[in-house]
Amino acid sequence: MILKTFIGWNRNAAAWLERRFPRIFGAPSYKEELERRIADDVARLRPSAILEVGGIDRPLLKRSADFTYIGLDIEEKPDCYRIYDRFVVQSIERPVDVEAGMLISITLMEHIPDNKAAARSMFLALRPGGVMHHYIPSKWHPYSVALRLVGPVMQKWLIPHLRPSAVGVTGYPAFFDHCSPSDMAKLFRDQGFERVDVMSFYRASDYFAFFLPAYLSVALFENLCAALNWRMFCSGFVISATKPTHQ
Repeated sequence: MILKTFIGWNRNAAAWLERRFPRIFGAPSYKEELERRIADDVARLRPSAILEVGGIDRPLLKRSADFTYIGLDIEEKPDCYRIYDRFVVQSIERPVDVEAGMLISITLMEHIPDNKAAARSMFLALRPGGVMHHYIPSKWHPYSVALRLVGPVMQKWLIPHLRPSAVGVTGYPAFFDHCSPSDMAKLFRDQGFERVDVMSFYRASDYFAFFLPAYLSVALFENLCAALNWRMFCSGFVISATKPTHQ
């Protein structure tokens, strides 16, 4: 009870700072940027099939008569077969029996042990001229480093106490293979993608809101990295890439 009260006070104080000083503590929405890129390309390319990887029962889009919506994940839930037109249970590290005009994901690739294999599978799953859009947490942000140090077992124990709103949503093993803006961009280019476009985001101090001194320290570090354009230490990045029209 004392711990819960202490964490609650810290989180309330962090929330007040974010409301009072949004330019310092506020976080631009990476999800809005990801959704904007997806919407623009849906309107521009009108893909007949869209593959979402790792969406499970929390998809980025809704089913539409304009395209076949295919989901892929290593696990399944009953709603998956209602949310998508088709659902595939497998790892994206293996070739997928899908031909899509667009491929999308959010907070997926940090959980994949071998992103070189995943990028190759994504390339093969896209039609020539197809596009993909991802949001990927970056491996050198303080939260990502702490996540690897703590490990998934301890993480699942801590989440209900430190971030109760994330119960059931996070806590999966994270490997962060190639998960930095420069490494992932190079990986995609090496697999044959072109027009690789990366936008970095720097603020994820909310992960440390359970303890105000840590929250303030990380926010200061994030603002410094943003000012100096130290993309290596960004909290995450939206990355888009295109499969060439001619192979």
